[in-house]
Amino acid sequence: MAEAHMSPQTLAPAAHAEGQQHPIRLYLIVWFWLFVLSACSYAVDLLQFQGYLRWGLILMLMLGKAGLIIAVFMHMAWERLALSYAILVPPVLVLIFVVIMAFEADYTFFTRMEFFGASPAVPAPVVH
Repeated sequence: MAEAHMSPQTLAPAAHAEGQQHPIRLYLIVWFWLFVLSACSYAVDLLQFQGYLRWGLILMLMLGKAGLIIAVFMHMAWERLALSYAILVPPVLVLIFVVIMAFEADYTFFTRMEFFGASPAVPAPVVH
C-alpha cells in the first residue's frame, strides 16, 4: 500500500537492482564458439563432404549454434526448468514424429512396390 504513494523515481533503482547482468566475457566466449561452429560449417562445404555425412555434420553444427543462442542470448540457461521444458520439448517431439513418419512413408512405398510391381505408373504428359 505504501508503494502506491511512491514516485517512479524512487521505484526505479529497486526495479533496476532486480535485473540480471552477465559479464561481457560470457558473451565473447559465446561469440567465439559461434564463429568456430560457423567456420566448421563452411569447412564441411569446402572439404566437399557428400551424402549423409555432409547433412549430418551441417545439422549437428546448426543445432549447436542454435543451442548456444537459445541458452545465452535468449537467457534460457537461467530460466526455470519447467519453462525450459515447455519451450524445448515440443520441437524435439515434432522431430521424433517427423522421423517416425519418414519410416512409415518408406514402409508404405516399399510395400506398394512389392505388391504392385517394379515401379509406380507415371502418367504421360498431355500434349495439346
